Amino acid sequence: MTSPELTLLAKPQQKLSLNCAPVFANNRASPLFMRGLPSNLLRHHTKTEKQLAALRAIATFELAKGGVVLLAAVGVLSLVHRDAWDVAGSLLHLLHIGRNHHYVDIFLKLADGVTDEKLWLVAAGCVAYSVIRFIEAYGLWRARAWAEWFAFASGTVYLPFEIYELVKEVTAIRLAIFIANLAIVLYMLYLRVQDHAQAHV
Repeated sequence: MTSPELTLLAKPQQKLSLNCAPVFANNRASPLFMRGLPSNLLRHHTKTEKQLAALRAIATFELAKGGVVLLAAVGVLSLVHRDAWDVAGSLLHLLHIGRNHHYVDIFLKLADGVTDEKLWLVAAGCVAYSVIRFIEAYGLWRARAWAEWFAFASGTVYLPFEIYELVKEVTAIRLAIFIANLAIVLYMLYLRVQDHAQAHV
């Protein structure tokens, strides 16, 4: 039989485990590296159908970005053990671009300095970027708080560079990229403020 002393010692330990259990989430639906994070970063508050549709549209956009960069990585790796200068020349010929332009000379000089080591490094960077975008797309599709924070932070980082490019020259493409990124940043901020308000109701 268990002695009264041991029973008294066991009760505080049981109470402690119950209090600590909700602090960290063990969500099997979350990526492996996200398990063990505070549960308020993994759960999502109630969202409307329009908000979920917007998040999934952004997730699809991020997935597409990751896919394009991943294809670029494959293209870069296809240049390994090949003469980059010849490949660049063939590309210019295919696009019917003459070699009497200043930028073409710069392009060819850059191609001449390409090595297999540089190609592997660029491909690795592309793959890393794609993986990050895929994870972000997964989190946004599932309406996870950590993905919304990440989308807000990563989008904010790009804003100063986009503004700088617009100051240099305003083009339709630059302006469209800036407006789209700014809209995503502001929307993510809106969602996070809304969820924070819901959590304290």
